[in-house]
Amino acid sequence: MYPFKNVKLGIAPIAWTNDDMPELGAENSFEKCIDDMAEAGYLGSEVGNKYPKDPVVLKRELEQRGLQICNAWFSSFLTTKPLSETVDAFIKQRDFLHALGATRIGVAEQGHSIQGLIDVPVIDQKPVYSEEEWHKLTSGLNHLGELAAEKGLKLAYHHHMGTGVQTTAEIDRLMAQTDENKVFLLYDTGHLVFSGEDHILLLKKHVNRIAHVHLKDIRSSVLEEVKENKLSFLQAVRQGVFTVPGDGMIDFDPVFSILSENGYEGWFVVEAEQDPALANPLEYAQKARRFIKEKTGL
Repeated sequence: MYPFKNVKLGIAPIAWTNDDMPELGAENSFEKCIDDMAEAGYLGSEVGNKYPKDPVVLKRELEQRGLQICNAWFSSFLTTKPLSETVDAFIKQRDFLHALGATRIGVAEQGHSIQGLIDVPVIDQKPVYSEEEWHKLTSGLNHLGELAAEKGLKLAYHHHMGTGVQTTAEIDRLMAQTDENKVFLLYDTGHLVFSGEDHILLLKKHVNRIAHVHLKDIRSSVLEEVKENKLSFLQAVRQGVFTVPGDGMIDFDPVFSILSENGYEGWFVVEAEQDPALANPLEYAQKARRFIKEKTGL
């Protein structure tokens, strides 16, 4: 087992109801979701589309179950829209998370993103930013990072399939062109392996910038199907390309080892979006919980 001193384990509600395809898990209520999370032994949650928008109400419901919010997704449009539009939305999200006691805000640039397009091949047609767009993105993220810090939050950038920050080279450039004191990295095992990247090499390279961790696994047979049939990101999710840690092709031992050796502090979040009609969310949450307990002692 790998010793972690200040790490908590959370899980994302996307396994119960999908944010990009809300018809997946439409039958699962907010209460069902957080009841399952607590039953499976998690301490934290990210924010889902069915969660109450009033932080007082949401915090009360979570605290009754021994849960807290650790992070929430934020879509930035720094490459395609005026900076002010993203800033206004970011401040609203920042203040919401601050009221909930969260310390991370996960940002993913959605300018030109194809992750939400059902019929666009995710591997073959990902966007590539121009030099001007890279400048808008990195300078904008530095500004958002300053705004996050005003309320004691860290901006954790979420590299993501179907976006302009997906590959190792793109993540390297983002890290190099942003302020290390303002912009941090959300390290997602599943998205890196899906993209064909060496996730361990990237982890070693940027371990000191990592402020949040998403643990998800990949089904190799489905990944091959995605490549062969040129499926979109949403089609890949429907087919089950993602699964929970310990249920797919990724070896998590070096992940836990490197993070432990480098004193990672924060959250591990199980985030493995699947069709809940095919992958019972509680059962998979419990499966992931057992696996992480066995590996880390958490």
